[in-house]
Amino acid sequence: MKKLILLTNLFIVAIAFGQNNRKEFTLEIAANETQQYKVEIAEGPYFVKEKILQLYCGEKVFIECEIAKDTISKMIIVEKNTNPEKTIEIELTQDSHDRKEVSTMLLVKNPFDKKLNYNAIMFTPISQTWKPTSIIPIQPKLQNFETWPHAIITLVLKDWRFEN
Repeated sequence: MKKLILLTNLFIVAIAFGQNNRKEFTLEIAANETQQYKVEIAEGPYFVKEKILQLYCGEKVFIECEIAKDTISKMIIVEKNTNPEKTIEIELTQDSHDRKEVSTMLLVKNPFDKKLNYNAIMFTPISQTWKPTSIIPIQPKLQNFETWPHAIITLVLKDWRFEN
C-alpha cells in the first residue's frame, strides 16, 4: 500500500512539473524578406526563473496565477483555461504572408480587475542579441496586441505587476 501511495505521489508531481515544460519542437520563421530562420528548441521550462516567462514565436500559453496581497505570487502553465478569472492568456505569432512586411504580434489577455503590466526583452534573428522592448499596460478585463515590424524568435516577459 505504501508503494502505491508513493507511486501516486510521484505521478502527481511529474504531471505538475510537466505542465510547466514545453515539448521540443522545430521553430521556423521568416527572418526577413528573403531569409528563413530555423532552430531546434529543446524541451524545457516556459518559466526560466520564477515568474520569468520565455515564449517562442508560434506558442500560446495559459498562465494560472495566484494573487496574495495585491501581488502575483505564483504563475504556472496550465493546459486549459479552466479558471478564466485568474488565467492570463498569451500568444506570440508572426505574419509573413507578405514577405516585404514581416511582423510579430503578441496578444495578452488580462483577466484581473486591475491594470496588468510587465517588462519584455526580445531576441531577433537579425540582431542575435537580447534587446528591451516597450510594452503597453493592459487595462482590467481587456487584451492588448503588441506588434513589431520585424521577426522575433523569442520574448522574455518578466516583472509582472498590477498598477492603479
